Amino acid sequence: MNLLCSAITAVLLIISSVDVIAWENDFVDEFMAPQNAARAAIGLQPLEWDGRLVQYAEWYANQRRPDCLLKHSRGPYGENIFWGAGDAWTPVQAANAWVGEKPYYDYGSNSCAVGQQCGHYTQIVWSTTTRIGCARVTCVDGKGIFMTCNYDPPGNYIGQRPY
Repeated sequence: MNLLCSAITAVLLIISSVDVIAWENDFVDEFMAPQNAARAAIGLQPLEWDGRLVQYAEWYANQRRPDCLLKHSRGPYGENIFWGAGDAWTPVQAANAWVGEKPYYDYGSNSCAVGQQCGHYTQIVWSTTTRIGCARVTCVDGKGIFMTCNYDPPGNYIGQRPY
């Protein structure tokens, strides 16, 4: 009986591990796919998922859980942040919001359209950036969802073009 219980426990652990891995892969893909598609559209190499950046993003996202403020970490990496009211916001929605700034970036003048943001997009397509790590947290007291992606090497240097 002990052997049977051990075998069943092992199978359940494997199944739950596969579910966790599948969820983690979906999570990563939701952040990565829109951003790497934006990079591919202008001929840049895809970003690589980086565990060190994930740890930093998780650390910072957890700092925002109590207040859910759209406040940058001022850390050593490039950074895009997102907040949405409610609890249904997904990584792909955050990434699509950042990539959605593309129409507001004018390469010729290396600037954003008047009254618009485009810095999230330019960080995504910064040509020397090669690595990314992201995190998503639910804010306390139902204040919403906070997400962040960190980029290394960082970009968005004043006076430089992203690509």
